[in-house]
Amino acid sequence: MKRFSDFAEEQTLDGDKVKLDDILGKEIIVTGFNVNKSKYHNNSGNCLKLQFEHDGTKHVLFTGSNVLINQIERYQSEIPFISTIIKVDKFYTFS
Repeated sequence: MKRFSDFAEEQTLDGDKVKLDDILGKEIIVTGFNVNKSKYHNNSGNCLKLQFEHDGTKHVLFTGSNVLINQIERYQSEIPFISTIIKVDKFYTFS
């Protein structure tokens, strides 16, 4: 008999929820993500759920940042990677 985990393609992202502003400028290890439709109104209508590690603890955060969504989708083949998230003007970006 097959196990669900043998054929399921969904990626489970878990960890302590943190706010984006709480990790700005801190080095993190990005370990996973998914993008879904947002219940809030933003330019793309999408929400990024980002899974990462900081100081040995697994975390997740949620953001509608179009820049972060575009970057993580473009470089998803590089996961896991080390980065910081910074705020430039009113935009967030991986650095």
